[in-house]
Amino acid sequence: MTPAEQPHSKQVHRVAPGQPDAHATLAAALRTAGPGDEVHLGPGTHTEAVRIDRHVTLRAADGTGGALLAAPDGTALALEVLPGARLVLDGITVRGHAPDRPAVLLAGGTTHWSGGGIARGRLEILRDAALTMTGARLRGAELAGALIRTTGAVRLADCALEDAAGTGIVVGGATRLELAGTRILRASGSGLRAREDAQVRLRDCLIDGAGRSGLLFEDRSAGIVVDCRIRAGGTEAVRALDTSPVPASDDPYDTPGGAPPPDVRGGLLLYGCELTASGTDAVHAAGQSDVLLSGCVLRDSAGCGVAAADRARVRLDDSRIVRTTAAALMAHGAARLTAREVSVRETSANGLLVTDDATAHLTDSEVTDCRFSAVHTGGRAAAVCTGLRIAATLEHGLHAVADSSLELTETRIADCGMSGLDLSGAARATATALAVLRCRNGVTAGSTGGLRLADCTVTDAERAGFTFGPGEGAELTGGRVRRAGTAGLVFQEGATARVDDIVIDQVTGSGLVVATGAGPRVRSVHIVSPGKNGLIVDANGAGIFEDCDITGPGFPAVHVGEAATPVLRRIRVQDAGEDLSAEPGAAPTVESCVSWQVREPHWPAPFAPAATSPEETAAATSGAAHASATEGDLDELLHEMGQLIGLERVKQDVASLVKLMRMVQRREAAGLAAPPLSRHLVFAGNPGTGKTTVARLYGRILAAVGLLERGHLVEADRSALVGEYVGHTGPKTQRVFQEAMGGVLFIDEAYSLAPVGNAGGNDFAQEAVATLVKLMEDHRDSVVVIVAGYPAEIEHFIDSNPGLSSRFNRTLLFEDYGTEDLVRIVERHAASHQYELTDAARELLIGYFSHLPRDGRFGNGRSARQIFQAMTERQAYRVAENDSPSDADLTTLSAWDVPELDVPEPAVGPASVSDAPPADASHS
Repeated sequence: MTPAEQPHSKQVHRVAPGQPDAHATLAAALRTAGPGDEVHLGPGTHTEAVRIDRHVTLRAADGTGGALLAAPDGTALALEVLPGARLVLDGITVRGHAPDRPAVLLAGGTTHWSGGGIARGRLEILRDAALTMTGARLRGAELAGALIRTTGAVRLADCALEDAAGTGIVVGGATRLELAGTRILRASGSGLRAREDAQVRLRDCLIDGAGRSGLLFEDRSAGIVVDCRIRAGGTEAVRALDTSPVPASDDPYDTPGGAPPPDVRGGLLLYGCELTASGTDAVHAAGQSDVLLSGCVLRDSAGCGVAAADRARVRLDDSRIVRTTAAALMAHGAARLTAREVSVRETSANGLLVTDDATAHLTDSEVTDCRFSAVHTGGRAAAVCTGLRIAATLEHGLHAVADSSLELTETRIADCGMSGLDLSGAARATATALAVLRCRNGVTAGSTGGLRLADCTVTDAERAGFTFGPGEGAELTGGRVRRAGTAGLVFQEGATARVDDIVIDQVTGSGLVVATGAGPRVRSVHIVSPGKNGLIVDANGAGIFEDCDITGPGFPAVHVGEAATPVLRRIRVQDAGEDLSAEPGAAPTVESCVSWQVREPHWPAPFAPAATSPEETAAATSGAAHASATEGDLDELLHEMGQLIGLERVKQDVASLVKLMRMVQRREAAGLAAPPLSRHLVFAGNPGTGKTTVARLYGRILAAVGLLERGHLVEADRSALVGEYVGHTGPKTQRVFQEAMGGVLFIDEAYSLAPVGNAGGNDFAQEAVATLVKLMEDHRDSVVVIVAGYPAEIEHFIDSNPGLSSRFNRTLLFEDYGTEDLVRIVERHAASHQYELTDAARELLIGYFSHLPRDGRFGNGRSARQIFQAMTERQAYRVAENDSPSDADLTTLSAWDVPELDVPEPAVGPASVSDAPPADASHS
């Protein structure tokens, strides 16, 4: 029977040559040391090569930290830890024999090292060795300060790696490395290089003065870098040449909050870092890299702020890029770059440069003070900008060339040295709610690729507001040009742009300028106080101009050059010296044009009395032709009304009103008394049910039947009518009402003028209502007022004032759209933007809208438009994965693109394998 082993009591062994009761060498002390014993090294140099194969502690005697373990001549290693050992080092400094060889080799076991460090040679950690190092200093190494390739955990806290003649730290294999509060200083190569499947986490670290990259990631490596500073590197601050992908759970775009994930799972993620004074790009991603920056500052780089190449994916969130020598943001190859709430300032090149087949998305970001164009796209690249703010660029705000494309929503551009938006080559662009201020030119479209602008404004342009070059495909709908220096809209030779519903106000030159060989289609343009002509058509120019107003021009309202052949249809001129001037040989076609308060009129005044002379008879004949044309216009408008999706009850009500109006006109023509007719309406319905669209059509219908002079629509709400102090409301309401003279005043959310529970008080809205009632009485035949809002609230508004209830006695109810109507709206948006829905996508949309909550956030047609926009974004991300997408790929919206809704999935009809989502998709 073997007796029980007695426990070993910890002993302390001293190493102090020449002293009694002490070992002369460390090796001698280790031979006698049992498991868990401590060995205290006295001050001075201990020249030995030591191998640790047990549990032992080596500590500098008396805590002096003056103990140095040095490798003897001819021996590279001073310290080696073998598998199974457990070593504690406290205050010990190790010096190897040669700087390009390891001084310390951890071949296994577990090592805890505090204080001291390595004075010459590198640290190597291999196999399954684990290390925790605190407060140590590593210096005097060549090739690498530390080489780590282990399956064990490695953590360095508050350490310093200095002056490595090579890379500071090289980490590879399946290593899990953590650095906290650690400094990597003056490495001649990269500060830290991660390879293979290594995973690195850095927090509160400094990498300063690296000869090459501060951080270099390759292969399938991954890293999280939090609150670190990387500065003054010879090349990039951060370089990624392939990484593992970022999991969706770690993406702040998908998981709002911005906090870094607790563990390294993939990609390269930087949170709250400062990258300063890099020798080239601050961040360079290539290969299959996946890089994310959140809350970072990139400053004073000698290259780009962020450059994405090949098939890299880079995302930035809540970050700033300041003072770059090259483009602040650049994507080329097939890279994908996404930026949200990013600020770019003081770049010596472009703010964003996208070329080749790359794509970029900028959301709620700003780009200011660029030497080149703020955003430049080339090749076949695409940029999507939402809520982007651009200011103070020496060149263009946005510049698209070659076969690239821009998609702009609510973008604001100010103070550019050239154009706010410029297209050339075959570039194409779509823009909604684009605002251009104080640029040399507003929008210049010299490309053949196509341009679609909606609700865009240009203010204080030094030259023209919009300039359209040759070719088809340019469309401008809704918007305003104010105080342009030379012209509102310019159509260059060969231009065939289509323009609708634009206001051109106080331009220094002419409102519309049509060059030789141009032939635009222009309708519903209102030109106010141009310094020169309202419309000038140069020699051999053409075009169709319909339903336009020209008020207060400095020169003749319309000037037609030699051999020009424009069609002028229902042009209205007011307050002019002359309505039409034409050079010899001009051949304009004039139909139903009128003028009043014109000193030298060529066109009749509106509503001229019946004539008896031959000349007047001819004029009457012309008037009959005008009436016939008006009837034709009315039929077109009623057809346009009929084409609206849903709204069947509203269509019937409008048709009934038209019949009533025609009957009233016939009775008056027969000399009979006309029945009372109130043209003012209440539109009751939820948001997004088409109230504004119907109001605009209603005004045009009234103009077509002769009950309104112009039929234009002026939209207003409480802020447009109610003043901020005593005496402000009345004039403010009168100005809005005056703008609507001859047309329709549409007051949305009218119930806000009579809020529930307001019992008098000092709300100026009551004054606005009283002013409106009086103006409606004084100008009962000149303006139609439509008030709109939620059914219950709008009824309260009408009941709030007796003058309102007597004038608004007809209500049109706008019912919510049904599921099929919403799907048709999406299909119509798709068709207008050159997309097609697959059958599977349509079936999936039916299920989506069937289960979509109809709560206070439901927006009817607006919700359908938002779903369409979401589908196009998802399709763009999906197609971006395809190196060579076909035309069908680019124009098809499939079931993959329908957003998810957390409800049971409806039955979906047969679909192709490529169209149907996977079985576990959460679509509904």
